[in-house]
Amino acid sequence: MTVDLVVRNCTIVTPAGRTANAGVAVEDGTIVAVGRSDRLPEADRVFDGDGNVLVPGIVDCHIHNREPGLEYKEDWESATRAAAAGGVTTVVGMPNTDPVIDRAKHLEVKFERGEASAHVDFQSYAVVTSENLDLIPAIDEAGAVGYKIFLGSTVGDVPPPNDGEILEAMERVRETGKRLGFHEENGEIIDYYTTKFEDEGRNDPIDHSHSRPVIAEREAVERMITFAEETGVKIHMFHVSSGSAAEAVARGKDRGVDVTAETTPHYLWFTEDVMHEKGNVARVQPPIRDASEHDKLWSVGVDDGAIDCIATDHAPHTPEEKLVDDPFGNTWNAISGFVGLETEVPAMLTFVDQGRLTLEGWVRRHSTRPAQIWGMYPQKGSLQVGTDADFTIVDPALEWTLEDRAALHSKNSVTPFEGESFVGKAVATVVRGEVVAADGDVVGEAGYGTRVDVE
Repeated sequence: MTVDLVVRNCTIVTPAGRTANAGVAVEDGTIVAVGRSDRLPEADRVFDGDGNVLVPGIVDCHIHNREPGLEYKEDWESATRAAAAGGVTTVVGMPNTDPVIDRAKHLEVKFERGEASAHVDFQSYAVVTSENLDLIPAIDEAGAVGYKIFLGSTVGDVPPPNDGEILEAMERVRETGKRLGFHEENGEIIDYYTTKFEDEGRNDPIDHSHSRPVIAEREAVERMITFAEETGVKIHMFHVSSGSAAEAVARGKDRGVDVTAETTPHYLWFTEDVMHEKGNVARVQPPIRDASEHDKLWSVGVDDGAIDCIATDHAPHTPEEKLVDDPFGNTWNAISGFVGLETEVPAMLTFVDQGRLTLEGWVRRHSTRPAQIWGMYPQKGSLQVGTDADFTIVDPALEWTLEDRAALHSKNSVTPFEGESFVGKAVATVVRGEVVAADGDVVGEAGYGTRVDVE
């Protein structure tokens, strides 16, 4: 028997453990064997893993690819090119585009654009607003991976539903069997402090952070968990930034609510001191928190397990929008968000090198769990025979520094990780049996990526 592709000479790592001197055999884009390198079949193509670590393909369930309507910032092609270069095999796009993804026809356009230009596989959320509650079944039929509600002001100014509408939305989403996620910040709190600070002339980057206090995040998490407890819907907390919010998630889990949560590498890597060091480059919503909340996010969220998965909130903006030439300028003239698709794997591997995570724990949070949460498992996030041949090969000992953000593949590449040093990097990305990136070069074709079917 000869197969299409064999990857040999790796240490395979899954949440269940690791196997040395192993590899994977692929036929027609599907895994047909996993095991010792010397027991794998002959192949038309052989990829030597050179002793590196092979893991199930990394799934980033929170990116802003900006298409349709905001392609000057990013598009499906550039976002998924960055994903491929960074070791990410599946991405899920956010709905605050132009137009917003609030109805089936808008979702279909987003999927069509992805099919035409994506380098890796993809999915998309749909937004829930006051205006589209009755459209949720049709959006479900169109194939959305799940739903999102923006509870507070954010990029795109998508207005939040009121609490009664949120309860009705939860009931309608529950009937689809999909999960409902939240940008969980109390809008009234952050709007009050934003206006107050602006009126007082508090215009430094750290003032933006303090205008969105931890209580705004924690209250929103607790309120949505209470609503979910009443309605029985599955919910998800996007970009949890604080240990206090992670504690609220943990309390919800303890009460039996089906609540999952993600955090990002930048919340785990930085404290709010970065606002004094890098200014508006690090401006993000929710903001990066102080050392106490950062430490509690690690202890409660990561060590104790309140946080289920890792994602980036990859959010490209132009250098002008980020005030790169004047990073400590008036923060109310800057925009929130930055790229992360090419630094997420290195950041997490650096935490592994520091002993803060195991490789198995990293894979569970960055591949298996996001695929499970959003209905893509086991086709994504596993190395099971019969599933998509998606895997990421990493060199966990490679030391390097992101010296120049211009080396990144996004259309706009502003990031506070510029200048940061890492231990570990993706050296190859394989999507459905095709090598789409190797040694930092994207070698796959635009349009190879395809929409992931979800259950």
